[in-house]
Amino acid sequence: DSVGCFKIGLELFIKEGPDVLKMVRDNSSASIFLDLKLYDIPATVRSALISAATHGVRFITIHASGGQSILQTAAEVKSLGLEVLAVTVLTSFSESELEDQGYKKNLSLGKLVLNRASEAEKFGCAGVVCSGEEVVSIKRKCSPDFKIVVPGIRPVWAEVRKDDQSRIITPKGAIVNGADFIVVGRPIRDAKEPDIAARKIVDEIESAITS
Repeated sequence: DSVGCFKIGLELFIKEGPDVLKMVRDNSSASIFLDLKLYDIPATVRSALISAATHGVRFITIHASGGQSILQTAAEVKSLGLEVLAVTVLTSFSESELEDQGYKKNLSLGKLVLNRASEAEKFGCAGVVCSGEEVVSIKRKCSPDFKIVVPGIRPVWAEVRKDDQSRIITPKGAIVNGADFIVVGRPIRDAKEPDIAARKIVDEIESAITS
């Protein structure tokens, strides 16, 4: 009862399969975010999205870097009640890595994320996944109903060992910037009392909304 949506990621889904989706549906009224970051040929992505819809999933992710042909599959499954989110750039990715990946020297990480967000909206995605750093610019460029989901959430009180995230933000910071949803993994999952950790984050969100 402390969260509105459960994210099922790649690690858990590979370990438990679709049974874990049924477990969530049977034991909670929360919606499901299937975070598989699909990246394949359009026909395969389309079929995977259709299959996900049969499991009562609300959100699912695809990679924005796949281009127009993959992004367009989002519009094709909209009637099934599935909201497809495009992952712009992973929050573990840093500005210094752009050139190493073959991008032009004058292309900033923020600009790359914004370009991919614009393409995702243009071709029918319900929203994007981005770091808290890019929320403001996307909100300015995209329509108000285009959802922004922010991972890499790190409350000031949380200790995350061997953290591989490079673009992080607090729950309050993400909401103040305009995030519609935040994804909180390890600060809740690894807490000694996950329920208390989740409720502290809810309180922080509420303080951001009312301030």
